[in-house]
Amino acid sequence: MLPILKYNGSVIAKRIEFARTILSKTLGLMFRKDIPTDCAMIFVFEKPSSVGIHMFFMRFPIDVLFLNEEKKIAGLFRLNPWTGYKAMKGIRYVIEMNEGSIEKHRLAIGGQMEFEDLR
Repeated sequence: MLPILKYNGSVIAKRIEFARTILSKTLGLMFRKDIPTDCAMIFVFEKPSSVGIHMFFMRFPIDVLFLNEEKKIAGLFRLNPWTGYKAMKGIRYVIEMNEGSIEKHRLAIGGQMEFEDLR
């Protein structure tokens, strides 16, 4: 079974791409033309850390979720290509999704994200 992304029990992405290595975390969604509607990229960090996301070499805006160790939303932002940057402390996961996902799924700080990291 492929990993799926849920928010408070409801499926919000059916395809997940994980970024675990330094290279995959550095590249993220850079240089891509778009991201399919039902997809999300999840950045996995070994322990809660200070994490920054930049939008250099991005062609489209995205919604970014910062999660704590319990996979609860600690911050959510819409970032624009070339001009966006956000950083937060105590973050274990970062999720990048299509612009509009925050509103579409009514995501909110404190909400519970669910996914299984199948290595």
